[in-house]
Amino acid sequence: MSEMQTIKEGAMTQKELKTFLMEHLVPRKWYKLGREKKNRICMTSEDGGFRAFFRDGTRRVGELFYKDEESACRGMKDELRKLMESAYGLTWA
Repeated sequence: MSEMQTIKEGAMTQKELKTFLMEHLVPRKWYKLGREKKNRICMTSEDGGFRAFFRDGTRRVGELFYKDEESACRGMKDELRKLMESAYGLTWA
């Protein structure tokens, strides 16, 4: 692993997460960063932290609260990794 990758892994932002997901061909219809969208895994900035959840019509399902952006990005990345593995039998290390 290069030094640049190590640095990026230490402080992931929503912008970096979006880039990572695009590079790893995660379907955009599965997630939404920065706001809510029906039938997607979402991450929003709220209440002095970040919330990650699945938006099912009018309600949030499996909502998690993170104190910082890095933790929220890692949590969302892990959930999307599980979904990719389940749907396609593919994932990243």
